[in-house]
Amino acid sequence: MLLYCITDRHQLAPADKASAVERLVEAAALAGVDYIQLREKDLSARELERLATRCMAHICDARKEGSRTRLLVNSRVDIAIACGADGVHLRSRASGELSAADARAIFGRAGRPQPIIAVSCHSAGEVLLAESEGADFAVFGPVFGKGERAGVGIDALRRICHRTPNHMPVLALGGITIESAASCVAAGAAGVAAIRLFQSADVQAAIHLLRTLAKA
Repeated sequence: MLLYCITDRHQLAPADKASAVERLVEAAALAGVDYIQLREKDLSARELERLATRCMAHICDARKEGSRTRLLVNSRVDIAIACGADGVHLRSRASGELSAADARAIFGRAGRPQPIIAVSCHSAGEVLLAESEGADFAVFGPVFGKGERAGVGIDALRRICHRTPNHMPVLALGGITIESAASCVAAGAAGVAAIRLFQSADVQAAIHLLRTLAKA
């Protein structure tokens, strides 16, 4: 099960929210989460670059302890390159975002030929497009939700994950809990992506429990 931790400092309690993001990144990397998306969309470019650089330093320290966590910066290919991040997470193409192929080309021109490119997808068509444009994996959702923010449901996730042809992993996003993560994987998801799942509890305990469920 791939685990994808998404940051949102506004959901973290301490007054110094940037430091709280760093502590989350450090804890998640040491606990062995696969990917961390730095998703602080309202920061200025300079603030985001500074935070990303500090987060990357924590991840590099964790790698000395055997961690394989990789950092992706939300949307900003330039900042991902500048801070030495492992790649970028792109919004859906419907938002006017770069394609995965274009992002990969920019990394290549900067001397980074093997970035990780993740793409947010909300439909089967978007998943197929991301796959055709060379994304490494898609984050699909929301799977679960309530009221006006109702999710697409586990059956839609299952259809996406069992599409043909199928060359790209799909991670489930949206309302993911410890309990529902197992059902997402059973439906064919390669893993789960979440904000609250990792930020609302002891991140190390959450990751350990998810890993345990994946082996059950």
